[in-house]
Amino acid sequence: MKLRIQGNSLRLRVSQSDVAALLTNGQISDSIRFGARPDASLTYALEVGTTDLEIQVSYQPHRITVTLSSDATQQWAATNQVGIYGTGDLELIVEKDFACLDGTEPPDADAFPNPHAGKDC
Repeated sequence: MKLRIQGNSLRLRVSQSDVAALLTNGQISDSIRFGARPDASLTYALEVGTTDLEIQVSYQPHRITVTLSSDATQQWAATNQVGIYGTGDLELIVEKDFACLDGTEPPDADAFPNPHAGKDC
């Protein structure tokens, strides 16, 4: 799972195995460490919850959790739908991570097949 924060938006990009783990376990997470101290880290998590909202975020010190509704998660995972999006005070984006087409990154076997592969620009 990749985390991108830009301005007032938060984006999670997930691989095929991330989506499979989310469906199986109800949650996936990762952490980044900024130093040796135990409190010098940030954990970011994606979970399926019992919310009426398709997507929402919560913040606790050292942890960001994006929660998706069960219905939205099931539809997104089972279709060609690219992402689940939310707007408000913070723009939230959870998207399938597609294989890179421009050759700037090494091939990622766990990325979703890019729907634009083989097409002329």
